[in-house]
Amino acid sequence: MSDSAASVAAESSENGFLLAIESSCDETAAAVIDRQRRVLSNVVASQFELHTRFGGVVPEMASRAHVQNILPVIDQAIRQAGIGLEDLTVIAVATTPGLVGSLLIGLTAAKTLAWSLGVPLVSIDHLQAHIYACQLALWSQSGKAAGQKGQAESIYPCVGMVVSGGHSNLYACASPVDFELLGATTDDAAGEAFDKVAKVLDLGFPGGPAIEKCAKAGRADAFAFPRTFIHEDRLDFSFSGLKTAVLYAAHGIQGAKVQPPPLDDARRADLAASFQAAVVDVLVAKAVQALKKTKYSSLCVGGGVAANQAFREKLEQVAQKRGFRLHVAPRELCTDNAAMGGLGWELVEKGRLAPLDLDVSPGLIRTAVPRKS
Repeated sequence: MSDSAASVAAESSENGFLLAIESSCDETAAAVIDRQRRVLSNVVASQFELHTRFGGVVPEMASRAHVQNILPVIDQAIRQAGIGLEDLTVIAVATTPGLVGSLLIGLTAAKTLAWSLGVPLVSIDHLQAHIYACQLALWSQSGKAAGQKGQAESIYPCVGMVVSGGHSNLYACASPVDFELLGATTDDAAGEAFDKVAKVLDLGFPGGPAIEKCAKAGRADAFAFPRTFIHEDRLDFSFSGLKTAVLYAAHGIQGAKVQPPPLDDARRADLAASFQAAVVDVLVAKAVQALKKTKYSSLCVGGGVAANQAFREKLEQVAQKRGFRLHVAPRELCTDNAAMGGLGWELVEKGRLAPLDLDVSPGLIRTAVPRKS
């Protein structure tokens, strides 16, 4: 244990330590967060190399990798926090949404620890946690922890936006644990579209970073791609038409008399830049629309696509122009991680504990039906 870790651990001991576990897809993660919401450790075991050759996540392989990684990751998180197993006072685990096999690995580990240590178990909504990552980052940047009443700034109430490989969702978040789904994708999620378009352009997997890198050499106005629903009074998303438009622009339509020129580097860059611009335009427009509908003045954005620089820059420009508060999760908390499971403390303080017969709720959230945690 380092001197700094020992110092923080000693200072936090009277408040307790929460171990958060995340295994909803292809990242095995564990983090220790104290009651002041300080992240003492955040360990992630990536499966990137395992799935790259398949061009996407293979669920069974992901589950097997979680089995191998879960205990070493938990052990490392506890050691990095400078504490022991006996110091843990709460176990939090992501139970929804996600891949059923992956979620079950994390839940089994969490239940075992909660039962053996005799400490409370709390169930984390993975999407809700992505929004909460913005709150953790704000407290970390300001140096004011949650326990400093009257000093710590809150991002809530806010419009929460989660943009990832599986989701493009907008929420009205009254508090960290009370949220209502305003809109979702009707087909492909934004991150999913990035992956599929990257495959069309032969850019590899994962598509987000590949498209972003390629787009830097291209023109965002080279192709007039569709921006579905952008002018409609609804908060849903659709990216399947955009994906198809890129496919036809890149490789043409079978049987058509006129076919596009060969897909060289310049054309590929223009396609990537134009596609990226279309996605960003729609995401930002719908976020602004949600702010108007809820009359909230704060927008919080999380999820893997939130790491995209063009998206972040457009959000900042619009926030300055329209005068709303913008909180975007730091890049290290955009992709799946367990630090955002610090949301568990909010559930503990609300008395929302989970039973040991807790089960997972896999799948995707793609129906704009109001829901609360």
